[in-house]
Amino acid sequence: MSESSVTTTPVLTAEQLATGYSYSSYRQLIDAALAQDRTTGPNQSEELTKYTRLNVQRMSRIDKTVQLLPALREALANLQNRYVWLIITEGWCGDAAQIVPVLEAAAQASDGKIETRYLLRDEHPDLMDNYLTNGGRSIPKLVILHADTLVEVINWGPRPAAAQEMFMQLKAQGVSHDDFVTQVHGWYAKDKTQSTQQELLQLVGKLT
Repeated sequence: MSESSVTTTPVLTAEQLATGYSYSSYRQLIDAALAQDRTTGPNQSEELTKYTRLNVQRMSRIDKTVQLLPALREALANLQNRYVWLIITEGWCGDAAQIVPVLEAAAQASDGKIETRYLLRDEHPDLMDNYLTNGGRSIPKLVILHADTLVEVINWGPRPAAAQEMFMQLKAQGVSHDDFVTQVHGWYAKDKTQSTQQELLQLVGKLT
């Protein structure tokens, strides 16, 4: 996980924000791509399409099963101001599939104080390059904006701290890609969204 606060310049214009997807339209975009045996973004391969199909299953499962922590639900209900949660993602990203449904569930529990907008990483390289992780375009990234000014409050991602630590260890060990994917998604399955939720609780606690 990386988390930081920021400048007083709007992250993007209202017109740019309006091009973002709602969660339902983001999911529909992925489904439409898969109907053509494709994924989102310019990079296309059978492997990426396969991952995307698995990710749709993961997102659907989490959509149905996620239960927000009582403390997180309370913190969201007590928000005094309105925010936009800008989420940079892609359909082929396994981490995004594990995290994005949790972000959406949290936003939905805010009683209208949080609006989500989803942008595809590879359609917005200039924006993405403001949120690199160790020099890479790792996703998902959550950028929390004041709703009235579109100025950033704080950002988070691409994954919870424990998952990021495991990611770095596996990368250093040079494990095969298949083993890497298996171990990372095994971690998410055991964690049951708890680490993501705990870190969201910390973020929400910093919002006024």
